[in-house]
Amino acid sequence: MRQAAADAGLRFELLDWKHPRQTWALFAAPKFDSGWLRNKPLTWNAGLAKALTRNKAGNITPAAPAASADFSHAEGHVYDQDGLRSIHNHEFMDDPAFRKAYQRGIRAAGDDYRWHWRVHIGLWAAACAARLEGDFVECGVNRGFLSSAIMDYLNWDSLGKHFYLLDTFRGLDERFVSSADRASGAVEKNKKSLTSGFYAQGIEEVRANFSQWKNVSLIEGSIPETLSQVRAEKIAYLHLDMNCSPPEIAAIQCFWERLVPGAFVLLDDYAYHGYLSQKIAMDQFAQEKGIKILSLPTGQGLLVKPIGNR
Repeated sequence: MRQAAADAGLRFELLDWKHPRQTWALFAAPKFDSGWLRNKPLTWNAGLAKALTRNKAGNITPAAPAASADFSHAEGHVYDQDGLRSIHNHEFMDDPAFRKAYQRGIRAAGDDYRWHWRVHIGLWAAACAARLEGDFVECGVNRGFLSSAIMDYLNWDSLGKHFYLLDTFRGLDERFVSSADRASGAVEKNKKSLTSGFYAQGIEEVRANFSQWKNVSLIEGSIPETLSQVRAEKIAYLHLDMNCSPPEIAAIQCFWERLVPGAFVLLDDYAYHGYLSQKIAMDQFAQEKGIKILSLPTGQGLLVKPIGNR
């Protein structure tokens, strides 16, 4: 491969780092004056590398790490996944409980989506909600990456709560896709996700995944048509991930009065690139309720139901 690359005027470097994070592939195409470019990480278990830079003489030298005296964990390492790049501490990835839960999510999905920080936030919100009275609801499950990780992390059967999981389990129902969502490419994204196998194409494989836990209800069908099947009188945790705005607004409107004070609502697509219509719709709902949504650099949004909120 290296000889073929050299013949084509390309240069490759594979960079490993002693701390188990990622391996980066760096490549350059001098004939096209591309400079050095970084490709996506090859694997999450291989080590993370320092970036390389090219000096004026054309030699490749290690770049100085962007570390400070206060930043001792994984010095020089950069978290760069799922649209988020940060030099800040991410040692939550070394927590055995997190790693076990994350692996359970991978097992559910059949793939590693590199959602580490997104899952970290989901686990934190769910752990906080577990201390409250009320059940858990997820609208937009797919194969159950996050919900499986949560149930593993919380030792679900010990909580005495019920988890309601709502999805078509076959992608978007185009009847409930708004014109704004269509304009942003929601229908095309849906078709690609179905064709690629990213989306589940039936409930049975998902049902098998969740069979290890008690107090779980999988509700198949389109929201808002299935919302009445959620029997929870009180809800402590609500996760919305439906990739279009009308079902998400219908869900939060339906469940709002049942959310207990302090309940956590996690919005997977709220600040994610390419899903602006969902943010606009959810901001309008929040304004009507007199509340604010926390925008997260993971692309998620988070709100906590205030005490005494109307």
